[in-house]
Amino acid sequence: MSATSSASPFTAEGTELLRLVTCGSVDDGKSTLLGRLLFDSKQVMVDQLEHVELTSERRGDGYVNLALLTDGLRAEREQGITIDVAYRSFVTPTRRFQLADAPGHVQYTRNMVTGASTADVAVVLLDARKGVIEQTRRHTYISATLGIPHIVFAVNKMDLVDFDETRFREIETALADLCDRLGVEDEVAIPISALTGDNVVEHSEQMPWWAGGTFLERLEGIEIAGDRDAAHRRFPVQWVIRPMTDEHHDYRGYAGEIAGGEWHAGDEVVVLPSGLRTTVASVETHDGPLDVAVQGHAVVVRLADDLDVARGDMLAGPDDPPVVARELEAIVCWMHERPAAPGARLALKHTTRWGRAILDEILSVLDVETLDRHPAERLELNDLAHVRLRLAAPLMLDPYDVNRATGAFILVDEATNETVGAGMVQSATD
Repeated sequence: MSATSSASPFTAEGTELLRLVTCGSVDDGKSTLLGRLLFDSKQVMVDQLEHVELTSERRGDGYVNLALLTDGLRAEREQGITIDVAYRSFVTPTRRFQLADAPGHVQYTRNMVTGASTADVAVVLLDARKGVIEQTRRHTYISATLGIPHIVFAVNKMDLVDFDETRFREIETALADLCDRLGVEDEVAIPISALTGDNVVEHSEQMPWWAGGTFLERLEGIEIAGDRDAAHRRFPVQWVIRPMTDEHHDYRGYAGEIAGGEWHAGDEVVVLPSGLRTTVASVETHDGPLDVAVQGHAVVVRLADDLDVARGDMLAGPDDPPVVARELEAIVCWMHERPAAPGARLALKHTTRWGRAILDEILSVLDVETLDRHPAERLELNDLAHVRLRLAAPLMLDPYDVNRATGAFILVDEATNETVGAGMVQSATD
């Protein structure tokens, strides 16, 4: 391998962004896969590659270790493991990618949840020699629980099983059974060798029996437009715009990011939690009014009536509003070394609104090895728990499987301002 790779000639303009998280067991080759992906798609600068070559030589690897392109922390380089979420971006002629390389260890479950929270695609790596193991089930479960709509299983190290089709088909069948059990709707398994580059960016001559395309081709072909929540109009108000100048003395707009649905001038809306109703006068950006805006667009919404609307309020379609909730059940990933027991008082951040919550009950905690649930008296670091929370003031909530933006929240320790948990709403009541 020579240091001939250079920056990509492609530009990001006009291409669609795909966010993906990679996860897998220790030594399955996540970092090597991402390094190979970056190198073979010509995303690596010459000086970066030279640094990797020097580090590989100093470590005594005996080859250019492309995993070092993504293992950015000093501790990772020294230990040869990934202990935090590393983010990388690259672009091809058809798509922009943002990669979150999540750690594989059980004790870093919270890091994986962080990396996966905004992902469109989960890439779950497996060692072809080991097949489906506990970490595979855990990472697939977390991906499914987080509502990631697409899962790509990269069956790695096919070179170590002589690129055997029978072995791959056994793993493919086991993965299909796992996905059926977890309700995953769009999954695919692809045989690869990240170390040698087979089926990553370039087609493999070692696996002529495989006609399913390369790993990169699969990522480029995933359709994500249909993953947006187009059915439920949601707009959390982030900022109230009142210029208060002579020129704009009567201007009042509400800035934020659309969390669901399609928004047009003339739409009827309800303001929550007040319940006041009006219509949309215009949907604007700095370039002027829009005919339509959809989930993910940052816009200013102007209303036909001068209502009392504040930061943290939500505009919604009156025919299908979210629940204005005082109590909720959720799956929570506990992210702090200090445990929490029922009765714990926490701050809660949901979209643009802050509130206070009490941990009313721990209904169950997941056993990540068996995927069974069991009772628990408190939440420990990295626990994935089904809990009930009571709220001091109402929040406008949807179930997480309906809308990831309005169904997610974080929990914060008010005394230290530390984020201690991340939650996904299962149900909510007023």
